[in-house]
Amino acid sequence: MFLLQIDTMNQGLADTTAQVAQSAAQAQELRFIDLLFKGGWVMLPLLLLLFLALVIFIERYLTIRKASKDETNLMQQVKASITAGKLDSAIAICRGSNSALGRMLQKGLLRIGRPIKDIEGAIENVGKLEVSKLEKNISILGIVAGIAPMLGFVGTISGVIRIFYNISLTDNISMGVIAGGLYEKMITSATGLMIGILAYVGYHILNIMVDRVILKMETDAVEFIDLLEEPGQ
Repeated sequence: MFLLQIDTMNQGLADTTAQVAQSAAQAQELRFIDLLFKGGWVMLPLLLLLFLALVIFIERYLTIRKASKDETNLMQQVKASITAGKLDSAIAICRGSNSALGRMLQKGLLRIGRPIKDIEGAIENVGKLEVSKLEKNISILGIVAGIAPMLGFVGTISGVIRIFYNISLTDNISMGVIAGGLYEKMITSATGLMIGILAYVGYHILNIMVDRVILKMETDAVEFIDLLEEPGQ
């Protein structure tokens, strides 16, 4: 009889454990999946902002990374051609490189024979155009970083207003009704904050990459001008 009672208790404990585990699994599923669908209409523009931010970040990241590739070989070829007096060859090398530095050097080579200030100005103008191309649409990430949290907060406020409006109609102020609706509406604020943080981080990562490209372009441009100012050039 005693062993039978122990077996019954163990069975009851096992059933309780299984129920707890099942409840935890359901809660986890609700937390990661179902809650996204409980945020209301604000979740749709938030997801659109997330998609826009990801597309812009990936596209700009690949473009800037391509522009930041090492151009040491190009500079060496251009130097060798200029030193040998083969200006046409140097221009052809720059044109064939299809890079920001190549376009800058090509503009400078086409201005050879004019004052150094004119050459520097031409290179600087091309550099500004190349930088503007790299920075294209990056500012949109900054806008997303600012809009997403505010939009999420609007969704939460809208949900809270609706909750208290329903309470005023039903005269039901139980804690379960308030908490049950409130936690769902706060999903939009959490989602907006996460999207805003991701966009904010992506915005600064891209700006850091652009700054590095600008520094490299300026260094190569100065090296090119120094080469032209050497005696005999």
